[in-house]
Amino acid sequence: MADILHRIGVEQAAPQQVYDAITTLDGLSGWWTENTTGDTSPGGVIQFRFPQGGFDMKVAELDAGRRVRWDIVDGPPEWVGTTVQWDLHQEGDYTIVLFKHEGWREQVEFMNHCSTKWATFLMSLKRLVETGKGEPSPNDVRISDWH
Repeated sequence: MADILHRIGVEQAAPQQVYDAITTLDGLSGWWTENTTGDTSPGGVIQFRFPQGGFDMKVAELDAGRRVRWDIVDGPPEWVGTTVQWDLHQEGDYTIVLFKHEGWREQVEFMNHCSTKWATFLMSLKRLVETGKGEPSPNDVRISDWH
C-alpha cells in the first residue's frame, strides 16, 4: 500500500477554524470544489464534483478541532477504498495540518498527479482560512490534462 502525505501550517488560525473549513459545505466549497453537496455529519456522505469527475466520501470520524477522516466510497477506481485524514494541532501561531490520503493499492502515475493536486488544494485551504478566499475548482491550478 502507498500513501500521500502533506504538512502545512495555517497562520494565525485556531485548529477549530481549519476544522470548520474541512467539515462544512461552505468551507469545503471555499477551498476544494465549488460543487460540494451532501451530509457532513458522522456516517454522512459528501459529494465532490469537478469538471472531470467526482468523488463521494463517507464521514468516518470527526473529532472537533483535532481530526477529520473520510472513507472514499465512489470515484476513480484508484480512490475507492482509500481514506483521507486530517490531523490538526496548534504549534505557536500556526495550526499544523497533517494530511494523509492512505491505502492506495499501488503507486501509479495517477497517484503522483493526485499528490500534486492535494498540495495545491491544501494551499487553497490555507489561503481560505488566512484570507477568506481560497481557489476551489473550477478556479484551481491546472497541472495537466487530468486537471
